[in-house]
Amino acid sequence: MKSGSAHPNRSTEEQLAILSGAEPFFFRAGRTGCLLLHGFTGTPFEMRGLGEHLAGAGLTALGPRLFAHATRQEDLTRARWQDWLASAEDGYHLLSGCCDAIIPIGLSMGGVLALLLASASPVAGAVTLSTPLHPPDRRMRPLRPVAPIVSKLRRFADKGPADFDDPAAASTHLEYPQYPIRAAAELYDLILEMRKHLVEVRCPVLVVHSRRDRSVRFSDGEALMAKLGSQDKQSLWLEHSGHVVTRDTELRAVFEAVAAFVQRLARSTR
Repeated sequence: MKSGSAHPNRSTEEQLAILSGAEPFFFRAGRTGCLLLHGFTGTPFEMRGLGEHLAGAGLTALGPRLFAHATRQEDLTRARWQDWLASAEDGYHLLSGCCDAIIPIGLSMGGVLALLLASASPVAGAVTLSTPLHPPDRRMRPLRPVAPIVSKLRRFADKGPADFDDPAAASTHLEYPQYPIRAAAELYDLILEMRKHLVEVRCPVLVVHSRRDRSVRFSDGEALMAKLGSQDKQSLWLEHSGHVVTRDTELRAVFEAVAAFVQRLARSTR
């Protein structure tokens, strides 16, 4: 084994390979920072368009790659939910070096991470997009205790058809093709951890969800609004988009609502 090699069976090129187009991004603009967190099995690509829009509005945007994402789906089998939270925390601390106020903005699992950050860190606000309050696959609850064993026999599960309203967006989306069962168990634990801390989220929050989301039920968005500890809560309910609202037919409405919300918070922190 070569000295310094992180894994004896993988070359340096394999260890560092990130899916083309799925790289992290950083757009430096104003003193308000937006931390853009992608979803489970997704990539920073699904948040890049929103990041570009926010940067165009004078807001700094950082889109990190969450642990074990945007490489190979096999990598995700070794992830634990604390790894994803650590990735989000790293992004928060990076932004704190150049921004006076930080707003975490997360899609799906990224929204879970955004709320956990908001419950424990001095953020100016938070935005959740298509964020689950319950595990998307309800079968995980009885399977969770044996998931590590089951995942040795069956490592991956099929996702099923995508729910994009825009077929062009569906054809160009960058994500892992399957769900690693071991990592899905960690997502289950992460959601449960978030639920314990929702009452501690007291900053302003914008909740965005589509009625046609087939990955996370629309009722989760409504229930999330009710359970948050914040007194300053806004919602945007979409009618046509699928789960990845940042890339579907109503993305402009999402971009404008998020930008307006963040700019309001930016003005209040000056």
